[in-house]
Amino acid sequence: MFSRKSLLVTLVLAWLLPVVGSAQSAPGAPGVMPTWTTGSKEAIGTATSLESKVWFTLENGILTEVYYPRLDTADLRTLEFAVSDGRNTWAEKKDLKHSLERLNTDSLLYRQVSSDPAGKFKITKTYVSDPQRDTLLIQVDFFAPAGYNLYVLADPSLKNSGYGDTGFTQDGALVTQKSDVACALMSTPAFSEATSGFAGKSDGYTDLLLHHKLEWRYERAENGNVFQAAKLGGANHYMLALGFGPNPDAAIDAAKKSLARKYSDVTAEYVVGWKEYLKGIRKVAPRYETEFQLAAMVLKAQEDKTYRGAMIASMSIPWGFSVKADTPAVGGYHLIWARDLYEVATGMMAAGDREAAERALTYLFNVQQEPDGRFPQNSWLDGKPYWTALQMDEIAYPIILAWQLVRADADTWQKHVRPAAEFLLAHGPTTQEERWEEVPGYSPSTMAAEIAGLVCAADIARKNGASEDADRYLHAADDWASHIEAWMVTTTGHLSKEAPGYYMRIDNNTDPNDGYQLDVRNGGGVWDERDVVDAGFLELVRLGIRPADDPVIRNSIKVVDAQIRVETPNGPAFYRYSHDGYGETYFGGPWLGEGKGRIWPIFAGERGEYEIAAGRDPSVYLEAMLKFANSGGLIPEQVWDQAAPTQSGFVFGRGTGSATPLSWSMAEFLRLVAGAEEKHVVETPSIVADHFLHHH
Repeated sequence: MFSRKSLLVTLVLAWLLPVVGSAQSAPGAPGVMPTWTTGSKEAIGTATSLESKVWFTLENGILTEVYYPRLDTADLRTLEFAVSDGRNTWAEKKDLKHSLERLNTDSLLYRQVSSDPAGKFKITKTYVSDPQRDTLLIQVDFFAPAGYNLYVLADPSLKNSGYGDTGFTQDGALVTQKSDVACALMSTPAFSEATSGFAGKSDGYTDLLLHHKLEWRYERAENGNVFQAAKLGGANHYMLALGFGPNPDAAIDAAKKSLARKYSDVTAEYVVGWKEYLKGIRKVAPRYETEFQLAAMVLKAQEDKTYRGAMIASMSIPWGFSVKADTPAVGGYHLIWARDLYEVATGMMAAGDREAAERALTYLFNVQQEPDGRFPQNSWLDGKPYWTALQMDEIAYPIILAWQLVRADADTWQKHVRPAAEFLLAHGPTTQEERWEEVPGYSPSTMAAEIAGLVCAADIARKNGASEDADRYLHAADDWASHIEAWMVTTTGHLSKEAPGYYMRIDNNTDPNDGYQLDVRNGGGVWDERDVVDAGFLELVRLGIRPADDPVIRNSIKVVDAQIRVETPNGPAFYRYSHDGYGETYFGGPWLGEGKGRIWPIFAGERGEYEIAAGRDPSVYLEAMLKFANSGGLIPEQVWDQAAPTQSGFVFGRGTGSATPLSWSMAEFLRLVAGAEEKHVVETPSIVADHFLHHH
């Protein structure tokens, strides 16, 4: 039987225990719904070494998605700073002015500066990944009067999802763990206070906004959308390390070892790696040299270090702030499209990095290609398909790349080129989806790739003694080429007043004059297919199937200029096609399935290549691509097409929130610069041009 005294003690303990427990474990699990960040990155970085499997992105004054140990796996949403004087709190992204500086032209070394609009304080941050291990180092300088405190706010999202993380403090580090991945955030000098909570419920960000100090200090947040915060200990200069590993001990060890090194030594090693890389990049005119070298570095930075040759479409998630991160299924643009990888590989070849193109082809053949010869619409880095539509140009481009790289050995022929060519014969020339991944039919750009692919396959076949295969491939290529105009050029469309024939974006059958009602998707509406044009027919010129002065090509150029060309303060660019809906909404909001397509820099590049093929000066398009680059030198996927201001803050002729950098854009710039200097289209496979333009 309890005594009166023991009963009283028991009741007091029962009342106290939840309070003690709440001081240790954060309430509010699992936290608010996680998302990613905007796709408009201003800078990206990684070490050139294969030992450092960490990539980072910078945007709007802060650190955004960080990837480890593969480029298709994001592990951090954001890391930013906050300042408080005890009465007010300034959150870095929301309340401060931002600037970005590239510290030298021969590495991906960037510094962000965030400053109080009133001029009271300033934060500078320089980022470098340790070439020797899986750590990101951030040198932080805080300039402020006495009484101002600096806090770091980290939003981890391990293994490509914001849910399921567990955060805690260990060994002076803010640690987050999910199954076989962990990250550890440490500082020198050490954090004076630290907490792990749940986003939107018990997190340090909300705490600071409410109380202007960390009142909610929790040692652990279990299985949810973890958000971590720490107070930096009263100094003006800090070194932060974000270490990664398969478990907390390994992540802490990586962070500690990087912090033990001199930052100047780490930076020097990081920069030397990039300088060594640039020694192999071609020299170009001074006007374009800085951007040319940067484009090559950006493409190299977007190559995975486990799956070599896998250069992703972009280190971004388009409109990611509107994309849920509650499951690891979001691929964004950190996936592999065979088409985009072909564009990157040919850009790298133009830049002088032939080895990168070789690795890309090896990846395509050994990781992505399926037994029947096809390639997936796109895939995770390990080759697992993400989307599953059949896009026939993606079957053809690897064959063209094999020919361009003179990869004609028996193994390549038997295991890779022949299966792909046979697949083209069996399923072409129509495609389930063309290069914009939306509609089926007969597409000029797709057919150009198919025809060129078959001609290249025929040459490789002949080199391997397979003359019957070579004859079949050439016969099909010639047959399809002879039907190009009949199948895809309308003579009854009303978009051309000067001449009757112009290329449509796509034809659902082999009658381009039947007025088929085409749903362009993405909320763009249903239109007479003769009223929907794009510049995909230029692929017929770039790949050597039609001459630049072909009358239908020239007339189609006039139609395109009238229908989808936009002059911006930074130069001309083009929409993907008439009535495109893939872009921000009319009011500047994120694309959520429908919107209004914006203009793309890659089309300025493709038009520039056409001008080269026509023997003209492409400078206006080169200048446009150069000026479309943002403050970090990154060329976006899409550019804002309106002069009128919007609440979203987009600027006429500058990037939107879709995807920056787009690897295709950077590669197109490389090809255009090289082509302008060599005065021919460097991408054109000579075997195709010889067959259609010279031999015939």
